[in-house]
Amino acid sequence: MKTSPLISAEALAALLRDKSSDVLVCDCTFDLGNPDTGAQRYAEGHIPGAVYIHLDRVLGAVKTGTNGRHPLPSRETFAQAMAALGASQDTHIIAYDANGAMYAARLWWMARWAGHDKVSVLDGGLQAWTGAGNPVSTDAPAARPAGDFAVRATLTRTVDYGQVLENTRTAQRVVVDARAADRFRGENETIDPVGGHIPGARNRFFKENLSASGRFKPAGQLRGEFEALLGGRSADRLIHQCGSGVTACHNLLAMEIAGLEGAALYPGSWSEWCAQPDAPVALGA
Repeated sequence: MKTSPLISAEALAALLRDKSSDVLVCDCTFDLGNPDTGAQRYAEGHIPGAVYIHLDRVLGAVKTGTNGRHPLPSRETFAQAMAALGASQDTHIIAYDANGAMYAARLWWMARWAGHDKVSVLDGGLQAWTGAGNPVSTDAPAARPAGDFAVRATLTRTVDYGQVLENTRTAQRVVVDARAADRFRGENETIDPVGGHIPGARNRFFKENLSASGRFKPAGQLRGEFEALLGGRSADRLIHQCGSGVTACHNLLAMEIAGLEGAALYPGSWSEWCAQPDAPVALGA
């Protein structure tokens, strides 16, 4: 049976009480402005037994200056890192953060990229966990034996710079940018050296996937909103991007919740795009 992309705090608590279940809870909390903050917040209180997943060290690779701010590691390198944390082929990986699933969605997508279907995001994150009356811990979890997590047939799709560049000419696919509207327009750019967006792209700020409670909107509502972006095209004609390939995964997760499968990720996203000498740039809405 296919694993649900979301899990509630109540369901996770029940799963953790079941000592026969093989579960690896992963805290992905992070701060782009201070890469050490996430680990500090984890140390101050995390779901009991959770391990910490660092965006740059586990969910990213070495930057070259032209491959984006958070390039993907190889699938094999990622699989080795997850196995070292104790993940096996049958482990149910639960990703959460204190950032509205901004980074948990990246782990969810990467696990599926490696071919692992048993992965879910905690809906509402750490805030939902504590809000439901569950405890947090400051203890380091006991080390798990290395698991047999390994690369299998991927469950995701990706496109590269050349494919996205060609799409600016053919417009065969819809490109959706997950950044805030001002950055999409080329205003208030403080992260990347060039402001603007990929010509022809449409903007859907990833936070639009969440309700006021910090949880994801109902599946039906998400489906309607993404179908409006698709404009009659099938989901596999959509390419998601953002600043560095992180929050684009949030939109991919939202589409999965909505039952819209097959969209692709452009991992390099704007930070790779704007570093290419021949990349066209659009400004405004």
